[in-house]
Amino acid sequence: MPEAKSSLWRTSFLALSIFGLLKSCQITKSLTGVLDDCFCDIESIDVFNNLKIFPLIRKLIEKDFFRYYRVNLKRPCPFWPDDSHCSIRDCHVEPCPESKIPVGIKSGNYNKYSLAANAIRDIKECEQAHELGAINSTLRYLSYYLPRHAPTDETSPEAEYVDLRLNPERYTGYKGPSAWRVWNSIYEENCFKPRSVYRPLNPLAPSRGECEGFYDWLEGLCLEKRVFYRLISGLHSSINIHLCAWGKAVWGANVHEFRRRFGSAETKGEGTRRLKNLYFLYLIELRALSKVAPYFERAFVNLYTGNVHEDSATKELLLQILTETKAFPMHFDESSMFAGHKMEARRLKEEFRLHFKNISRIMDCVGCDKCRLWGKLQTQGLGTALRILFSEKEIKNLPENSPSKGFQLTRQEIVALLNAFGRLSTSIKELHNFRTLLKDQR
Repeated sequence: MPEAKSSLWRTSFLALSIFGLLKSCQITKSLTGVLDDCFCDIESIDVFNNLKIFPLIRKLIEKDFFRYYRVNLKRPCPFWPDDSHCSIRDCHVEPCPESKIPVGIKSGNYNKYSLAANAIRDIKECEQAHELGAINSTLRYLSYYLPRHAPTDETSPEAEYVDLRLNPERYTGYKGPSAWRVWNSIYEENCFKPRSVYRPLNPLAPSRGECEGFYDWLEGLCLEKRVFYRLISGLHSSINIHLCAWGKAVWGANVHEFRRRFGSAETKGEGTRRLKNLYFLYLIELRALSKVAPYFERAFVNLYTGNVHEDSATKELLLQILTETKAFPMHFDESSMFAGHKMEARRLKEEFRLHFKNISRIMDCVGCDKCRLWGKLQTQGLGTALRILFSEKEIKNLPENSPSKGFQLTRQEIVALLNAFGRLSTSIKELHNFRTLLKDQR
């Protein structure tokens, strides 16, 4: 009799385990097809990214120009008492010794121009004039304001250079109410969500009665507000994939943690939507890279570190990536955004800007230094992408031989833009690996 009970228990446990696994594996079936608000399908992005972009972007961000990022990790949280600083060893960020920083980066002269070009005007004077220039169109108003008014660490006296290769993004053990408060503030206060939509403090937990109906409120929002929410959700999903792919308790890919954050059963169907938002964010930043290509194609735009051969190879590799992005046939069409009544469009742009600014500042409330580092970098990268997206005329009208006029990107923005896109590219590659692992476990 005891053996019969034991056998029955084992059979029941096995049945429940298989049921749970099949429910989790539904994510591999439902993560397919055309994405909302655009005309691109997930399968095309997978092939394009994993076979063409990922190998190139991984190689690019290891180059010296893209390795070093200037960041202020001592800025206090502007929204609540900063009493949650992480003491876990893996949260620590090791600043770069002065002697290790390439001379071209350390000097601040990241973009070395020809003598003829430099004779036109001192670059700092020109940038100052550009800052004071009038913004005479609503799209330029958005493109100029969005990143420039977000907090920047470039000129902060407390900012230090960090070698991103020596401080990789991965699971550190930082979690609980402190981490939840950051994401809760982002979602509840900055994503245009109606107050009637309930969300628990823990963003990973599904809301009451959520399931498929939870996202119905998104359908009632205008395109611009839907886009904003999906960008932030996509960023959150990307970060979560990184944490699952490089775990602490489990060496390598942590399938259990991935299932907890994205599995159909564990999230009541929300996980697939989160992952689709990752693809949506990827498309946005991919579109920005394709649009900014003419800026980097100018002969005077060099990625200067002081090593001539290395700098030339870095520029060549970047142009190769940009050529690939331009060839992608199913880009997001940003022209449909802010295309309504002039006054309403202006109001939406201002809301868009303020919400993004708040999210950038919330990154200073992250208690884990390593998480804060990558949160700030990826937020700045997204802000730079959005500015590019609405600066098409300025980029197209760049003078051929005048580096100090028109559209400009700082080194900090370039490093953030490409590293942020590199994180998204890595996430999609790792997502493919997780889907394969889940399929093999069926």
